Amino acid sequence: MDVFLVPVGVEAYELYCEHVDDEPDAPEEIPAGLWARLNPRYVFTRLKARFHQVLVEAERERRRDHAANAGDGWLVRMKRRAMRWVAENIAEQRLLWNLRRHDEAILHHPDDMPASVADVVCRKQLTRDFEKHRFWLAVDSVLMLASGALILIPGPNVLGYFFAFRVVGHLFSIRGAKNGLDRVAWAKLPNPPLTDLRRALSLEPTARLREAEAVATRLRLDHLATFFQRTAPSQ
Repeated sequence: MDVFLVPVGVEAYELYCEHVDDEPDAPEEIPAGLWARLNPRYVFTRLKARFHQVLVEAERERRRDHAANAGDGWLVRMKRRAMRWVAENIAEQRLLWNLRRHDEAILHHPDDMPASVADVVCRKQLTRDFEKHRFWLAVDSVLMLASGALILIPGPNVLGYFFAFRVVGHLFSIRGAKNGLDRVAWAKLPNPPLTDLRRALSLEPTARLREAEAVATRLRLDHLATFFQRTAPSQ
C-alpha cells in the first residue's frame, strides 16, 4: 500500500492514498426473524453491508462520464450529485479504511525530509486521526440512538441512516489508525515530486494548481491535485 506525505503548509502535512478497492468483510449469515432484526450484532452487520454498497456506488459515480448523462431527469441527477458528494467527503477517510487491512505500507515523503522525521509526522497524524474519530464515534453514536425516535414518523429515517453511516465510517477509521500505529511495517521512500509540491505552496493560485496537476501526473495519482487544493490553505 502506497501512502503519500503531502505538504499542505509550512511544516504541515496530510497523509494521502489513491483509491484502493475496499473489499467488504467476509459476509456473515443473518438468521431470519424478528430477533435478527433487533439483535445489535446483526443490525451492525446489515449496516456494514449497506455502507460498502454506498461506497461502491459513490466511487462508480465519481468515475462516470457526466457529459454523457446530461439528459437524465432531475431525480437521477440529484442522486448522482449526492453520490459525488459522498465520494468527495469520504476521500480522506479512505486511507484509514484501507490501512486497517494491511501489514506493510510504503510512506512516500519529500526527499528533503529525513526518513526519521517522516516517520514521526506519520505517527503524529495517525494518532490525531485516532483521537478525532474516537471522539466523533461517541457523538454520532448518541445521535444515531436519538434519531431512533423518528421511527414513529412515516417514511425512511434519513437522519438515522446518516448517523449510522458516520458511525460505521468512524469505526473503520479507528481500526485503520490503530493498525497503522501498532502493526503496519512502514518502509520510507524519498519522493522528489512531493518536494516540488511543497514549493508550489508559495505560488499564486493558478500556477499552484498547474504545478499540483503536474505532480499528480508524474506520480500517476488521479485525485492528488483536488486533494491538495482542498487541504492546502490559500496563501
